[in-house]
Amino acid sequence: MTDPRQRWERSRPVPTFCGEVELGDPALPATVLTRAGGEPYEQIRLLVRLHGEPLGYLNLPLTDGLLDHEDFYDTATAAFRDRVAIHLRGDGLHAVATLGPGVIPPREKVAHCARSVVDPTSVTVVVCTRNRAAMLPACLAGLRALDHPDLEIVIVDNAPSDESTREVFDREVGDVARFRYVREDRPGLSWARNRGVAEASGEIIAFTDDDVRVDSGWVAGLLRGFRTGTHVGCVTGLVSTATLENLAEYYFDSRVTWASSCQPHLYDMDRHRLAHPLYPYSAGVFGAGANFAVRADMIREIGGFDEALGAGTATEGGEDLDAFVRVLLAGYQLAYEPSALVWHSHRSDLDALRRQMWGYGTGLTAYLVKHLGARRSRNEILAKLPVGFWKIWKIGDATRESYGREHTMPRGLLARERIGMIAGPVLYAQSRAAAQRAGAVRAGAVDARS
Repeated sequence: MTDPRQRWERSRPVPTFCGEVELGDPALPATVLTRAGGEPYEQIRLLVRLHGEPLGYLNLPLTDGLLDHEDFYDTATAAFRDRVAIHLRGDGLHAVATLGPGVIPPREKVAHCARSVVDPTSVTVVVCTRNRAAMLPACLAGLRALDHPDLEIVIVDNAPSDESTREVFDREVGDVARFRYVREDRPGLSWARNRGVAEASGEIIAFTDDDVRVDSGWVAGLLRGFRTGTHVGCVTGLVSTATLENLAEYYFDSRVTWASSCQPHLYDMDRHRLAHPLYPYSAGVFGAGANFAVRADMIREIGGFDEALGAGTATEGGEDLDAFVRVLLAGYQLAYEPSALVWHSHRSDLDALRRQMWGYGTGLTAYLVKHLGARRSRNEILAKLPVGFWKIWKIGDATRESYGREHTMPRGLLARERIGMIAGPVLYAQSRAAAQRAGAVRAGAVDARS
C-alpha cells in the first residue's frame, strides 16, 4: 500500500520563490533563483506594487530559475491596467498603454503622490514574543528600518523560560532610544498584548508578531487606514506569504484569506456591513493578529484583550477575532488597508501546522461562545448559527479549491481544526477560570506592595 505522504510528495505544488516588484522603480530578478540546496526554482510569486500600493500577485513560471522580464510586463499590463490607470490619475499623471522599465516615475519624483504624505501621529509598535529568540533578529531588523517620525517599539517578553530573548534584544538594538524591552510573567498572548497597551505612549498602537518582517512603509499604511473613515478604531493590513517551499507552507497559504487581498475595505455596523451570514462574527474576514493597529484610547475603553483567549491559554487563539468584533460592536469602524504590509513566515513542518490548526479551531469557537454568553449578541448569534457554522465547517472546501484540486492535501489538518472547534467552548470555560485566578493573584500582589 502506498504511503499517503509519499503520494503527496509526488503531487505537491512546486516550491515557489516569493518576492515583490515596485512598478515605479522595477528591479526584476535578473539572475538564477535557487533554493537552499542549489536547485533552481520553477515558479515565482510576485506582489506587484505601485508607489507602495499593492495591486495584486502574479504567479509566473521560471525557465531554469530565470524570469522572463517581457512575460512579466505583458502579464502585469493585462492584469493591472485598470488599477494602474486609477492610481496614476490620482497622482495627476497620464495612463500608460504598457508597463515596462522607466514607464512610470518613482514615487519620490511625483509631485502630488498621495502616498508620500507623512502623517505625524505618534505610534507605538508592540511585538509579543515567547521563547523564539532565533526568530527575533529578522523581526528587529525590519523594525529598525521604519522611519516614522514619532515611533517607539516595545518588545514584550512573555513568561520566558530563559534570558535568550533579552540577550538578542540587547545585542540587536542595544541602546537605541526608541526600542524598549518589557517582561510580562503572566503567560498568554493577551496578557502580553495588554502589557504592551499599558506601556504604550503613542496615539496608535500597532501589533505584529516575532515571525513577521514588516515593510518599510508599514506604519504609513496603517495610518492611512485610519484616515479612510470618520470613526476608524482599528486597521488591519496585508500579511503576505514570505516563503512557499513545502506542503505545510502551501496549505496555510491556501487556508487563510488575509494573505492575498489587495483591495482596501471599510467595515462597520451600519452602511459598511459585510454580506456574510455570521457578520460581524465571521471568522478571519477582517484581518489577522500578526498585522493590526488600534487607537490607544479605544482599546483601553473597550477593556483591552481577553486574557482567556490567545496563544498561551487553553483556547490557543481567538483574541484577535474577539478584539475586532468588539471594536465594531462598540460603534467604531474597522479598515483593511493592504499597503500596511508585512511578510509572514508560515509553519514549515506538518506537526507544527497541525498544532496551529487546532488552535485556529479552538480559538474560533471559544470566542464565539464568549459572545454567545453576552446578552447583547446572544439572540443575533443564535439566529445565525445554523448557516454560519455550516459555512465555517465547510472551510475545507474553500481551502481545497485555493490549494488546487489536482493536488493531494496533507492529511489530518482539517480534522484537527474541526476537532478543535468542538473542544473550544469547554476550553474557553477552563481558560476563563484560569485568567480570573491569575488576575486575582496579581491584584493581591499589588495590594500587598501598596
